[in-house]
Amino acid sequence: QVQLVESGGGLVQAGGSLRLSCAASGRTVSQYAMGWFRQAPGKEREFVAAISWSGGTTYVDSAKGRFTISRDNAKNTVYLQMNSLDPEDTAVYYCAAKVFFGKVVTARSPSEYGYWGQGTQVTVSS
Repeated sequence: QVQLVESGGGLVQAGGSLRLSCAASGRTVSQYAMGWFRQAPGKEREFVAAISWSGGTTYVDSAKGRFTISRDNAKNTVYLQMNSLDPEDTAVYYCAAKVFFGKVVTARSPSEYGYWGQGTQVTVSS
């Protein structure tokens, strides 16, 4: 079992930056692939980025070049640095984890992740 707690959300103007953090407890996250998802009002939860235990990263096309996912296994924490934010990025952002020992995470469906945080709100004003 692993528990995930997100932080770092908030209100930012378009073009601004935020860094989200996901602190894990219960088990070391080095055994898990970690992902970030987001859900806007009235929309389905969608994949944003994922990182393997070894640091291999995967991004949704809209996040490439703007967002960076990283992890610090010693701190049991995963980060999502978000730059050049757009009002379309407004959503609740969720951290998720799944047991995975490969180098590149291919799982992009929420159903493939077994552990979730409570979410943190990101609002980008125009």
